[in-house]
Amino acid sequence: MPRTALRICPLCEATCGLTLTIEGTRVTGARGDRDDVFSKGFVCPKGASFGAVDSDPDRLRAPLVRRDGELREATWEEAFDAVAEGLRPVAERHGPHSVGVVLGNPNVHTMAGGLYPPVLIGALGTRSLFTASTVDQMPKHVSSGLLYGDANLIPVPDLDRTDHLLILGANPLESNGSLCTAPDFPGKLKALKARGGTLTVIDPRRTRTARLADRYLAIRPGTDALLLAAMTHVLFEEGLVRLGELTAHVQGVEELAAALRDFTPDAVAAACDIDAGVIRTLARELAAAESAAVYGRIGSCTVPFGTLGSWLVDVLTILTGNLDRPGGALFPQAATDKAPRPAGPGHGFHLGRWHSRVSKHPEAKGELPLSALAEEIDTATEDGVPVRALIAIAANPVLSAPDGDRLDKALASLDFMVSVDPYLNETSRHADVVLPPPPPAQSPHHDFAFNTLAVRNQVRYTRPAVPLEADRMAETEILARLILAATGLHGTDPSAVDTTVIEQTLKKAVRDPHSPVHGRDPGELAAQLTGDNGPERRLDAMLRLGPYGDGFGARPDGLTLEKLLAHPHGIDLGPLRPRLPQPLKTVSGKVELLPEPIAGDLPRLRAGLRERQDGLVLVGRRHLRSNNSWMHNIPALTGGSNRCTLHLNPADAERLGIRDGALVRVKGAGGEVTAPAEVTDAVRTGVVSLPHGWGHDRPGTRLSHAVTDPGANVNQLLDGSLLDPLSGNAVLNGVPVEVSAVAEELTQLT
Repeated sequence: MPRTALRICPLCEATCGLTLTIEGTRVTGARGDRDDVFSKGFVCPKGASFGAVDSDPDRLRAPLVRRDGELREATWEEAFDAVAEGLRPVAERHGPHSVGVVLGNPNVHTMAGGLYPPVLIGALGTRSLFTASTVDQMPKHVSSGLLYGDANLIPVPDLDRTDHLLILGANPLESNGSLCTAPDFPGKLKALKARGGTLTVIDPRRTRTARLADRYLAIRPGTDALLLAAMTHVLFEEGLVRLGELTAHVQGVEELAAALRDFTPDAVAAACDIDAGVIRTLARELAAAESAAVYGRIGSCTVPFGTLGSWLVDVLTILTGNLDRPGGALFPQAATDKAPRPAGPGHGFHLGRWHSRVSKHPEAKGELPLSALAEEIDTATEDGVPVRALIAIAANPVLSAPDGDRLDKALASLDFMVSVDPYLNETSRHADVVLPPPPPAQSPHHDFAFNTLAVRNQVRYTRPAVPLEADRMAETEILARLILAATGLHGTDPSAVDTTVIEQTLKKAVRDPHSPVHGRDPGELAAQLTGDNGPERRLDAMLRLGPYGDGFGARPDGLTLEKLLAHPHGIDLGPLRPRLPQPLKTVSGKVELLPEPIAGDLPRLRAGLRERQDGLVLVGRRHLRSNNSWMHNIPALTGGSNRCTLHLNPADAERLGIRDGALVRVKGAGGEVTAPAEVTDAVRTGVVSLPHGWGHDRPGTRLSHAVTDPGANVNQLLDGSLLDPLSGNAVLNGVPVEVSAVAEELTQLT
């Protein structure tokens, strides 16, 4: 008989609750969990396809080890023996930085990914860390770090209570939201309009989100920071700055006004292609709204001024008094956050504590640009040793990073590589060992990262919906064993990793005078932890020590793992609440409006007033049924409108002699690709759009469905040289390209 089980969806940032239908050990259906405290039954096509994702026949069941040049199935023992034999000698011979770590986007969608990579990186002692953040949201981390002293302290729009929402470079009706965890984002936008609120969308593409807007503006790609600077200028010029209750917690207002003096609406209008009067109206309406929030995402991050744009999003929110107030933008409080400490000055946030070896890119948040990975492998310098071994966890940078062709060759030159990945894809095919995690139905789930970005405070945890199959290994154990194998402790019981982390966590807590367990015995506290395994015990410790926790008995009504398990649909912790100044960690203890690195980058933005791209520029796009490169092997999530086509405006198509459906060549600094043309007025003139994550045409993969319609790798158009200098984030949008029709005879052959 079929049964049902609950599972939090791991397929995008919305983290919706699912009710799975299970027959035997197979997931045969998925629907929204109507009793989920956060998502309340909402589900998108990805979540509804959970069973197909879970049972994809191309998922690897057993480890692969390279023997005689070929990847062959091996036992788990053989695989970890190979990891220990391959990784440790590289670190001992060349030093810790010769071992690189790449963390991909899916890593943050798993419980194991939230618990073990920090331990791995710390144990290795490597500075060669590269993640998907630097082809995505690193500008927001950097701007938050500079403003608030904590790169992970990111305010999110209070979607359920705001009266006015301004969205730039985001399409949440397709993406379900990002850096703003909000199940049913479309419903929240419709509710905003139903209660009389205003939605403004600024984007070079008329997206589904833009079609819902009260006002849509087709901005020139890459000029978001100029527009926001001009809006800020208007606030100062017209006396519209209203800090309100933020006044005591903000410094640098006068300095900011002086720094933005040149960015008048008239000065930026031509560059942005938005009328100066409209810019003034945008600023006035934002200031006049009863409550308002500004939300910018990947379209405003992956551009030359990504950090400045992300900074100005928050500056506008601050100057209109909408930061840290209901209806504005607030700081979520996750259940596994550290318990609040008394407000006061902190250590602040610092950039460039070290630099990449070849191009001297400054680190940001402990990471180097993913765009620099290839050169860190294939380029010799007198300053340090190249990356000679690589650990890739849920990462496919051959498709997600610029110039995949170069990286493809670089990966083939490594001394050793290990991938933790369920697929043999464009990147993992280079590994000497592939360690496949089990399907998501066989894994537990708690969202460590996304709950820190949620539009409502809540906590949920789901145990595996299906028992772990005998020949599988839990992802938590895979990563624990990887840590031991990579650090010279191969053969140690993997539970030692969790035991050590728990001991260190509790010893630190009892030494902290602000902790609820200050002065107590760590061993006695450890004995109180519950859970079926090490990861659950770690979760229990984090919950007990967190802002809602029981403090190991100090607060009897507080949160524990046992209490959470008794609420399978989650526990609602209430709407977002004002928190300032408590979470600030700046040296001043205040919001620092004009930090030095930002001020130092403003001349570059000022020079942008005189620049204008006359040719075609490229932007990306997202589809509701995809998430970067990791869902194109699921038939239910491809086809139809989810295709790799080049969108171009009818006027541009006519000028270039390109007809709808014809094959076109797109050429950029990093190379060229071909794709079918899709002529549409959804993109403004001068702009073409190609989706991210395609290009499944390389040999040696096992993606039987993806290869039937591989698409083109848009990142091959980039040579990796264009970065936002403050964050190291790749510039993926607003880059110049040339587009031409492919010869008719080639089209027919294709």
